[in-house]
Amino acid sequence: AGSSTEEMEFNWDEYLEDTGATAAPHGSFKHVDTSLQNGFAPGMKLEVAVKSDQNTYWVATIITTCGQLLLLRYDGYGEDRKADFWCDIMTADLHPIGWCEQNKKILKVPEGIKDKIPDQEEFLQRVLKGACSAPANLLEGLHRGKNPLDLIAPGSRLELQNIRDALEAWIVNVVENVGGRLKLRYEGLEDSDKFDQWLFYLDPFLHQVGWAAQHGYSLQPPSAIRSLKSEADWQEILKKVKEEEEESSIPTDLFKDKPVIGVHSFSEGMKLEAVDPVAPFVISPATVLKVYNEKYFMIEIDDLRPDRTTRQSYICHVNSAGIFPVQWSLKNGLHLSPPPGYPGQDFDWADYLKQCGAEAAPQSCFPLLTSDHGFKENMKLEAVNPVDPEEVCIATVTKLKDSYLWLQLEAGSKKPVPDCIVSVESMNIFPVGWCETNGYQLRPPRKAIVNKQKKIAVVQPEKQILSSRTVHDGLKNQELNSSDSVVINGKYCCPKIYFNHRCFSGPYLNKGRIAELPQSVGPGNCVLVLKEVLTLLINAAYKPSRVLRELQLDEEAAWHGHGETLKAKYKGKSYRATVEVVRTADRVADFCRKTCIKLECCPNLFGPQMVLDKCSENCSVLTKTKYTHYYGKRKNKRIGRPPGGHSNLEVAMKKPNKRRKRRKNFFVHKKKRSSTSVDNTPAGSPQGSGAEEEDDQDESELSHSLAQERDKRKRKLRTFSFSDDENKPPSPKDIKMEVAEKLQLDSNPLDWSVADVVRFLKSTDCAPLARIFLDQEIDGQALLLLTLPTVQECMDLKLGPAIKLCHHIERVKLAFYQQFAN
Repeated sequence: AGSSTEEMEFNWDEYLEDTGATAAPHGSFKHVDTSLQNGFAPGMKLEVAVKSDQNTYWVATIITTCGQLLLLRYDGYGEDRKADFWCDIMTADLHPIGWCEQNKKILKVPEGIKDKIPDQEEFLQRVLKGACSAPANLLEGLHRGKNPLDLIAPGSRLELQNIRDALEAWIVNVVENVGGRLKLRYEGLEDSDKFDQWLFYLDPFLHQVGWAAQHGYSLQPPSAIRSLKSEADWQEILKKVKEEEEESSIPTDLFKDKPVIGVHSFSEGMKLEAVDPVAPFVISPATVLKVYNEKYFMIEIDDLRPDRTTRQSYICHVNSAGIFPVQWSLKNGLHLSPPPGYPGQDFDWADYLKQCGAEAAPQSCFPLLTSDHGFKENMKLEAVNPVDPEEVCIATVTKLKDSYLWLQLEAGSKKPVPDCIVSVESMNIFPVGWCETNGYQLRPPRKAIVNKQKKIAVVQPEKQILSSRTVHDGLKNQELNSSDSVVINGKYCCPKIYFNHRCFSGPYLNKGRIAELPQSVGPGNCVLVLKEVLTLLINAAYKPSRVLRELQLDEEAAWHGHGETLKAKYKGKSYRATVEVVRTADRVADFCRKTCIKLECCPNLFGPQMVLDKCSENCSVLTKTKYTHYYGKRKNKRIGRPPGGHSNLEVAMKKPNKRRKRRKNFFVHKKKRSSTSVDNTPAGSPQGSGAEEEDDQDESELSHSLAQERDKRKRKLRTFSFSDDENKPPSPKDIKMEVAEKLQLDSNPLDWSVADVVRFLKSTDCAPLARIFLDQEIDGQALLLLTLPTVQECMDLKLGPAIKLCHHIERVKLAFYQQFAN
């Protein structure tokens, strides 16, 4: 046997499963939620072209947002939702409040509410008083329709307050933007990364260019870099920045969600307990060293050594994390690290204050702490390594006290990093999957480097055990022991299993991948050969997890075979299920046939019979639209998702699609939905498929079943059926579908109400998605604006269901263009 060492790709779901841990809730990371907002919010007002008269405009209010789509209502309709309409930011005639007056355009009341507004001027003064206009930069120019966070591009400039002197700031350049976490370089140090810093864009010490001048602060390089250039050079750099200010400026609206810094009540000389932000591993006594103004003060970590050469001091404000009242550690059962040079190890605050002749900062100076944050011990998250801010690591919550977490980091440094102390509102912690979502390298756990021992079965000339082909996709060939009783002609020896590539592959299996499978597997031990065959089929599926679900053992069924655990991977998730395989050769043919029927493919797709020219089932005439009830009856009970991995698809963030920069939930009026309410079937597959073949079904029954299904589908083409209270045709929108799936509409989709859209969807195989359209009030106009990216992002759908939904939307669009577009 040989061995090799390889670095495995890190997968959060498998890691959580292996460690038995849970991910910290996404809602606990407020700064990440803020970074995903698109800049528009319900209640904002715009000036919008009136549909009936494109030369006039009227004020409208945003009702909700969905990606680059806005649901609007003209002011004057009050609570009447019937006139709500969707607009695409990129294409619609939308403008901020005041645009019409500036551009000499006409504001005119729409016809539908003319009677309700006798005095237009008085009405506008009333509704616009104190109103919030939609941001102009997101409606016009290059920024139109963009996520605000994307406006912070490399090369953009900001101002950063000096951590050693709060009254000073200097310009920094954005080198990199990772989901709002910015790599910043001081202006004038373009060729050196020695002083680079990483800060989240909402950091209270980070500002737009011009902030220092507006607030009377000094704009000059920090002392750490000031000696690198002459004063004349720095002034020249400053002059250049002011000349290029327009080109590299960032809209001020981007910083509207920054925490507001309040007024503090600290005085110089006060004592407190603090965590050094540069080395946040211990709590130490500290002193208020200097008060700059009502907002900023400096604290210094106490050090009693007479020969000390450096000072650990930094700027704070009233809401700074890591500052606590005297005795806070004692009250919470935590260790307080005595100051270096303190005599003895038993630190006592009363003696220390008396020795220093100082007073403790009163409790009123500190913000109230809360434990209502969602974090719990052993939860996992991603966190910045304070020793190396370039590195984002896997972190485990080891302890909680009020608003603070103790995190154990899986850091890359050779020396283990002690548990670091962070606030629950820290902008250096992120939810599970954040790095991958934003294309940044997460530091994998040390255990990710493993030794894999590959074992190859020894094949004796007279006793062939397994096929010589390496088992597909990680399934290890096993050295068989004596208990397997493998004899080439014995009853435990499985015959060759052929993959008949010409046969109908059904809705679950990818025909292209089936064609790549070997011509045969075996002969050999029945359990191992059939396990290899099923693994090959699972990996040849459109959705391996779905095939595994169809194959898994029904606990209520009689169990006559041998249970084997099979695995499937799909989009980073891992699934496991127990699958029944037969142990004796006399049952192999029946097992293969029944498995084919479960997967709704031709019964001859794989088995001990090789199909030479023509399949006995005449399966070549079948297409993917004709597979429903192809063989056997369906059970009403839906077989559940295989256990293991994170089969609950509510954790949709687990391993996001690699192309997505960020996951965005734009439906602002709803809580995050569980994806279990959304269709999870492959494109073209039936809803809730749990097909399983009844025992001993003969050919006549099969033909009869196929004929019944054909008649049923013909009837279905002539009319639609609806469930619940929708047991009526989509009046007045009777929709006729031809066999070629060409849609014939009796009414213009632009005029469809939300109920009409819902009825249409319920007539398709995307019926489970109708509830989302109802909840989000998507009418015909909005339906025609939907695209695949919008559907995926706004409805949080996987690619398969999203493609299937968009197929029906495209049919409506095509019918609209053919029948109603001029």
